Amino acid sequence: MPASDDIAHWLRLEQTPGVGPETARKLLSAFGLPENIFNTHLSALQAVVSDRIAHALLAPLSESSKALIARTQEWAAQADNHVLTLADADYPAALLEISDPPILLYAKGRIELLSRPSLAVVGSRNATAQGISNAEKFSEALSLAGLSIVSGMALGIDTAAHHGGLQAIQKTQSAGSTIAVIGTGADIVYPARNRTLAHQIAAAGCILSEYALGVPAIVSNFPRRNRIISGLSRGVLVVEAALQSGSLITARMAAEQGRDMFAIPGSIHSPLSKGCHQLIKQGAKLVESAQDILEELKYAPIAMTANVPAEQIEIDAPYAQVLQTMGHDPVDADTLAMRCQLDIAAINAHLLSLELDGLAEMLPGGLYRRIA
Repeated sequence: MPASDDIAHWLRLEQTPGVGPETARKLLSAFGLPENIFNTHLSALQAVVSDRIAHALLAPLSESSKALIARTQEWAAQADNHVLTLADADYPAALLEISDPPILLYAKGRIELLSRPSLAVVGSRNATAQGISNAEKFSEALSLAGLSIVSGMALGIDTAAHHGGLQAIQKTQSAGSTIAVIGTGADIVYPARNRTLAHQIAAAGCILSEYALGVPAIVSNFPRRNRIISGLSRGVLVVEAALQSGSLITARMAAEQGRDMFAIPGSIHSPLSKGCHQLIKQGAKLVESAQDILEELKYAPIAMTANVPAEQIEIDAPYAQVLQTMGHDPVDADTLAMRCQLDIAAINAHLLSLELDGLAEMLPGGLYRRIA
């Protein structure tokens, strides 16, 4: 991590009005380290950037910028907090391959994970129970194989993916754990419901942000952070996604960055399968197991656990009949009652019991689906 004074120069560059990532990289290419930029002549700056930006670079620091620099220096001095710059040896090499790497990264936790092989797992915030289960199980298996699971700490699939990565690290220290790329400052937990998860990731994984401390949850931040999720990773697995989904933005960025794309198929009747099916049509690899991904990546697992047979659950005959008749495609209660030759009251009672036992789930529109 850079020294405290170096952090001040990098932050001053980042906070200069009119200086975005592209302009910052242009200045760094011309002058080297930020300190050189602020010690050069106005005419030299004007040869690289506009007159307005050149004057802004040499203007005295604002009080708000001074306060941010002091706050960041104090934050970085705390254990397991890190500020990484483009010139830092710990800056993830994978991000240097993308077209617009952040000039600053704020990390909390195990920064060594940023340099290890990883896979992004993303999907819908409004996930189904089956999608949550798939995300968690795939992520645990891939983490046990040594891949760090990268996601965005949103509700739904992201949360399940992080849980899967953390469960793996509890079983073996050679697991890949998880990396949460967030769309706020690294000192903010968003969404608030994931506060406990954020503490768990900070302790056993890594939380990563390109945004300065104190930056709140702004809608435009989240699509932009997706390029980091895909950029860190060897590939992106989409578990569930509607056709208009942020997960498809991540998948598109992955394709632009030359990363592999994977998608889990689902029912042709489910809106949350439409995005995955579209990706498969566009060339994403259809996957049914974590092994499919490992084989496509030609990745040699660090450690794999033996397959454990699924626990056999004893199901009463009437419930077993409903499950068997339900199949794996969504179906409404009336149709199910007709197939099972039961009245609607009996079917609703059976469906409620199956939901409580975690064997079926209710989908939007009053449809029910069996959970594998």
